[in-house]
Amino acid sequence: MNLIDTHTHLYLPEFETDRQEVVEAAIWAGVNKMLMPNIDLSTLTPMLKLAKAFPRHCYPMIGLHPTSVKEDYRQQLNELYIHLKEGSYVGIGEVGIDLYWDKTYRKEQTEAFRQQIEWALSFNLPLVIHSRESLPLIFSVLEEFPQLPGGVFHSFTGTRNQAEYAIEKGFFLGIGGIVTFKNSTLKDTLLPLGPEHLVLETDAPFLAPAPKRGKRNESSYLVFIAQFLAVLFSMDPETLAEITTRNAQNLFLLT
Repeated sequence: MNLIDTHTHLYLPEFETDRQEVVEAAIWAGVNKMLMPNIDLSTLTPMLKLAKAFPRHCYPMIGLHPTSVKEDYRQQLNELYIHLKEGSYVGIGEVGIDLYWDKTYRKEQTEAFRQQIEWALSFNLPLVIHSRESLPLIFSVLEEFPQLPGGVFHSFTGTRNQAEYAIEKGFFLGIGGIVTFKNSTLKDTLLPLGPEHLVLETDAPFLAPAPKRGKRNESSYLVFIAQFLAVLFSMDPETLAEITTRNAQNLFLLT
């Protein structure tokens, strides 16, 4: 299989002791490209270092994660914008609104999200949206824009109607380990939609799929997600891989 992990944080400290081996294991497993959303200013340097070490396999994005939005978010955005202008990135991410952990900075998260949508439009880059417990608010912000850049709803776990809305707005659904969990209803949402609007992701080191649930997630585990979805959609894994890889290539302009 030829797979693309559209969302992995291999630059984080969880991989400090074996980062090169983890990347090489992913490549060996058929995960030939790994897209890395940024978190905040502190993660930019290690992310770019990894991208430089594996320029044909690891691709950086830039953005401010919603849980990193605090009082100083404007300063962080200003500095990130300088890097955006001077560097090369495949997307604006990981951005959005998170109302699961803390609602203290809801207003600031929303404003930061708006600003980063503007970045995506200005630089013609796809958005990678974090929308935990916030899909209605995310949708309302998107409605403010007459044009949207497209992108991915990362770790999508919404309803059928929410999935159809996201697709209608030009977004793909990022599907990771959650779909493999026994208690997940996501498979019921996805089954009638098919794989044509999906991209695959691990969110490593988080949310490892079955049968690795509870362990540190790795990009090589994307194979388990692809195999699960192939069974769900009654197709062979190679076909599922071809469809989702083509989706990622077209969205992120990868060759």
